[in-house]
Amino acid sequence: MRFSYQVGMCEADHYVPLARAAEAAGYDGITIPDSICYPREASSKYPYNKDGSREFLESVPFVESLIAVAHMAAVTENIRFATFVYKLAVRQAAVVAKQAQSIQVLSGNRFDFGIGISPWEEDFAVCGVPWEKRGQRFDEQIDILRGLESGEFFGYEGELISMPANKMCPAPSAPTPLLIGGHADVALKRAARVGDGWMCAGASMDDLRGYIGRINSLREEYGTTDRPFRVFTTGQDAFSKEGIEELESIGVTDVIIGFRNVYEMEPDKPLDEKIAMLNWYAGEFITK
Repeated sequence: MRFSYQVGMCEADHYVPLARAAEAAGYDGITIPDSICYPREASSKYPYNKDGSREFLESVPFVESLIAVAHMAAVTENIRFATFVYKLAVRQAAVVAKQAQSIQVLSGNRFDFGIGISPWEEDFAVCGVPWEKRGQRFDEQIDILRGLESGEFFGYEGELISMPANKMCPAPSAPTPLLIGGHADVALKRAARVGDGWMCAGASMDDLRGYIGRINSLREEYGTTDRPFRVFTTGQDAFSKEGIEELESIGVTDVIIGFRNVYEMEPDKPLDEKIAMLNWYAGEFITK
């Protein structure tokens, strides 16, 4: 089992000390949430909390996630970083490819790119991207991310995205792992077909077992079982030895540890308290 510490939705000056503390404590990675903005009016429902509301995000600080990764990677040596998850579908694929490649080169390939669509139509409106055919656009964007990492000329002609041949330099020395977020069956299919892993935003143990079983069946169907595949999930079940063992037994490879329930609008904690809590968890469950 690998352990990641969730950093984000906090004051900007917490990022560096938390990253350094997590690395020193023995965490394998750090995950960073992503959000574009908070719209004045919204009708979309959030699929990962009880009532579908998004009020828990109002006035919550969000440093842009790729900038946060670069910021923390610059002051650490070995710990990995993953977005959880980056709303790729509302961004421009070629620009994002350049950003991700730059992070890989500067960090020594310590970036795992967790990507998704965004459940909120308002994100698309703010960014000037059509809500319609968002899944197909996301699939085409994944093709572009992969193609532009080669360091060779790459062009693209899809139904929604057209890009003339170009190449980007410097290219990373290893491919960037793409971790697909989402609980809908189409997201599980996408993860099994083209992903290097899947990210779960929270589920009961029984639901998680079902999701992973479905992904494993799909990987058999698509002939992708020869590729390494990671499964990330939030760590509400990882606060006991037995819980960690059960997560491992159903195929979870990475748990994301946090100490704040943002869905219930729990306020952020002081920095010293957060460092003490991440150190406590590491001493109880990681270094042992």
